Order: sequence, then structure tokens, then C-alpha cells
Amino acid sequence: MGRAGARLVVSDLVLAFLWVWAGSLVKLFVYRTVGPGTPHEAELLKIALSVVYMFFFAWLEKLTGGGSYNPLTVLIYTVAGGNGGYLFAALCRIPAQMLGAVSGVWLLKEVFPQIGHGPRVNGHIHHGALVEGLATFAVVMVSLTLKHKEVNSFFMKTWISSISKMTLHILSSDLTGGIMNPASAFGWAFGRGDHITLEHVLVYWVAPIQAALFGVWAVRRFTKSKTTMAQNADETKTKSD
Repeated sequence: MGRAGARLVVSDLVLAFLWVWAGSLVKLFVYRTVGPGTPHEAELLKIALSVVYMFFFAWLEKLTGGGSYNPLTVLIYTVAGGNGGYLFAALCRIPAQMLGAVSGVWLLKEVFPQIGHGPRVNGHIHHGALVEGLATFAVVMVSLTLKHKEVNSFFMKTWISSISKMTLHILSSDLTGGIMNPASAFGWAFGRGDHITLEHVLVYWVAPIQAALFGVWAVRRFTKSKTTMAQNADETKTKSD
């Protein structure tokens, strides 16, 4: 692992730490500012602030040259890129993100004991795995489609990605917390002491990873089909000319 790799690992750790803090501080701010008596206003304020910090983290990812707070992001771009690096991602980057999330949750609970216990499954374990998997699949499809479309506008790319993530988070939050981030889920589960349970492993690791890999395959299949159709159309046009 060279200097660039070490910088990525450190960036992943720091971003995962900050990501845990950002989401929790937004919830605390909304609760203390709006209060529990006005749920609709609180939800709108939370969404607005969440979109703002998603832009901030997108800028940090760009600034660090590819640092990430989410193992799924590392996974899909490693697999989609097809340039290897699987061992580096699995043995260095993802553990760094997990360590960052665990440290973030630990410090949060030390500073704000009232912060809560993080996301957990509210319902049947298989329903939770299905919901978390579907949400992850949708996010991966949006992210990779934006990449293949070559959307060069940082604002537009981040706006579409942020809105899609927030929408899926809201839809799945009642059952799983809509976290779509195994490292953050691990940080909270480690803080509760249930990080090695079947529920945590299946819902927050196995299902999202399978969905992410399926999303990469689906986008590849879709873009390959479109490329083949375009080539066939060009060949037909050339022959007719």
C-alpha cells in the first residue's frame, strides 16, 4: 500500500467518523429546534439539512480523491471498475470505515448520552433484509447510471443522488432505519453489543452487499445492451449507405 492508498484509508476512516456525527447532530438540532410536537416541520427541516450535508460529504469525497464513508460505495466502484483492488478494499478500506463509525458512535454517546441507540430492525428479519436490499439496489442503480451518463455537473449529480437517497431513506426508515451503510450500522450495533447477531449481519451486511453486486450487474447489462444496439444501428446505416 503506497502513499495514495494510505491517504484513502485515512480518508475513509475520517469520513465514516464524520458521517455518523453529521446524521446524529442533525437529528439533535431538529429535535431541539422544532420539537416533537410538529412532526411534519421537523421532517422537512431534517430532509433539508440532510441534503446540505450530503453535498458537503460529496465535496469531501472529491477533495480526498475518492475517500468514502460507505463500504458499498467502495465495493461497487471496485467491482464496476474491473481493475482489481478487491483485497485492498476488503482488508484496508472497509475496516477503516468500520473503525471510523465505531469511534464516532462511541464519542457521540460520551458527549451526548441522550443520542439514542441507532437504527435497528422493527419487524421480521427477512422483511428487513428485503427492504434494505431493495433500497441499496435502487441507490446503486442511480449512482452508476449517473456515472455512465457522464453527468459532469457536480451540483446536478449530487442533487439527484441526494434526493434519491433521502427518498429511499424515508420509505425504509420505519423498518430498518433506511441506513444503506454497513459501516454506520456496524458502529451503532457495536455500541449496543449486538454486532454479531444474525439480524445485523443479514439485514445490514449480506442483503445490501448482494443488492449492490446485483445493481452493478444490472447496469452493466443495460449499458452493454444499449451499446450493442447502437453499434448494430450504425452498421445497418453504413451498409445502407
